[in-house]
Amino acid sequence: MEREELLKKYAEGERNFTGIILCEANLSKVNLSQINFSQAVLNLTNFSGANLSETNLSGAKLNVARLTGINLTGAKLNGATLNVTNLIQANLNNAELIEAKLIRAELIRANLSNANLKGANLTEADLREVNLRQANLQLVDLNSARLRGSSLVNANLKRANLNRVDLSKADLKGVNFSNSELKQAKLAFSDLSKANLTGANLRWADLTGANLSGANLDSATLSGANLYGANLENANLSNAVLVHADLTKTNLIHVSWEGADLTAATLTASKLYGVSRFTITAQNITCDWVDMSVNGDGSEIINLTQENSQKFFNTTQPIVKVIVNMSLNPDTHLALAAIYRQLYQLNYQFILPPNIEVNSKKTILSFRVEKDQDLLTTAYAMIYPFKESTLIQNHFLELIEKINQDYSRTLDVRTLNIFAKIRISITKIKRIISDFRTIDSQKKLLNLKFFTSPIQIITINSLGQEVKIKNIIKSQNHHSNLVIETEAKNNSLFSDLGEHNQHQNILINFVKNFTE
Repeated sequence: MEREELLKKYAEGERNFTGIILCEANLSKVNLSQINFSQAVLNLTNFSGANLSETNLSGAKLNVARLTGINLTGAKLNGATLNVTNLIQANLNNAELIEAKLIRAELIRANLSNANLKGANLTEADLREVNLRQANLQLVDLNSARLRGSSLVNANLKRANLNRVDLSKADLKGVNFSNSELKQAKLAFSDLSKANLTGANLRWADLTGANLSGANLDSATLSGANLYGANLENANLSNAVLVHADLTKTNLIHVSWEGADLTAATLTASKLYGVSRFTITAQNITCDWVDMSVNGDGSEIINLTQENSQKFFNTTQPIVKVIVNMSLNPDTHLALAAIYRQLYQLNYQFILPPNIEVNSKKTILSFRVEKDQDLLTTAYAMIYPFKESTLIQNHFLELIEKINQDYSRTLDVRTLNIFAKIRISITKIKRIISDFRTIDSQKKLLNLKFFTSPIQIITINSLGQEVKIKNIIKSQNHHSNLVIETEAKNNSLFSDLGEHNQHQNILINFVKNFTE
């Protein structure tokens, strides 16, 4: 069919031109809105500036065609072939391009917002500064494509092939990259905030200076990835693989990375405030220093040697265990829950409910805490319901106050600061507990037999070091002895309540080994 015949029939109202052959024709700036070009052969045709909105081009061939500035709003191009086609500044808003072929096509500054490109092939296509906001790109092939400076806000790229793609400086906020292939992808200085990268393969990807704040990287693979200076604040890296990854100067404030593998990663100058270092694998890491300041402003730097960096990043979660010499029954369980709930609501909201182990003779209450500095305060608070608590708590607070007084000139500043913070926290808890004991409902609960049973306290820091505290009553005169011992039997010591020196030494050595 010739150009003139096509335009004449269209002007007469005909819209169905299925399967026509019209190659190398000049149809620039024509209006062919709502025309049916399905299965048509239109290779090398010039549609620059034309209006083909709401047209049907499904299965059509437009190889090496010129579609610069074309209006294809709402058009159907499912299964169409547009290899090496010029679509610069084309408007494909709400268009359908399911399984279309656009290999090495030029789409610079094109508008593909809300377009459906599921399963399309855009290998080596040029999509620089393209608009793909809220587009459906599931299973799309963008291998080695160029999308530098493009916008894909809230687009769906689930299970897409993006190996070696260039998404540098792209706006990728809220994009769904779950289970996508992004091996060797260029994502430097891109905005991936709140993006879904669950299970994505980012091996050897370049994420230099990228914004990944709030992103979900659960089970993602980032082996060898470059995250130098990236922002991962509040990101989820649980079970992620970061082997040999470069996290130099990376913002990891409040990151969740339980189960992550950081073997041989580099973390020098990373910002780690509010980050749990439990249950991660971090062997052979490189880290000269880290920033533990609240805002990542460098005001709290921790210098690390190769040896202590391994300790710093290979810790276990601190835990307080209260061992009660009696089995927990349902009524006592309810009472215990009520007591701890009140304590939680009034002041101690970072304490989680205990794990409970029960056998015929004993009950073990295990309280997990986020940092070593909370161990002694938690132990002080959690024994409150038990009859023996008053004796232990009073001695405990007296020991800490004496340490703050007697060792103010001999202890290092860091250890003194920890003890000062513990004393302030315990003094606050003491006031709350005193108020609790005056409440009639609390008095009834505390008289239950379970709470009058002997107890033993075990505090275990993040390096696995233990301190045990228990009360021994001498059978002769019922005089109480407090026992504070370390896990090493030859360091056990038994002393009357007035003799504090050895107890102080045990606590000091325990606190000195607290990790930051």
